[in-house]
Amino acid sequence: MTVTVDPYEVRELVLENFREYGAKPDDLEHLSETLLIQGGRYFGRSYRTEELMAMWMPEVGVLQFYSADGTMLRTVNLFTERSPLRQAA
Repeated sequence: MTVTVDPYEVRELVLENFREYGAKPDDLEHLSETLLIQGGRYFGRSYRTEELMAMWMPEVGVLQFYSADGTMLRTVNLFTERSPLRQAA
């Protein structure tokens, strides 16, 4: 069975976590979302504000959150932790 995760649900989860980490509404309004390409192949997305960054790697089902200095704040396995997606949607 293949587990698929909706990019819109992931974006909502990112916004929810950024709020928890103290992002201001104006920062969230200007959230930068970038498709990540490696070797001509899509492998993920990054989400940025001035103070926070998240990276989603769909193939492995991992969403990671980082502070401005690069410190990892949290890792969410979207394949096993399906409840965070239901809450964010």
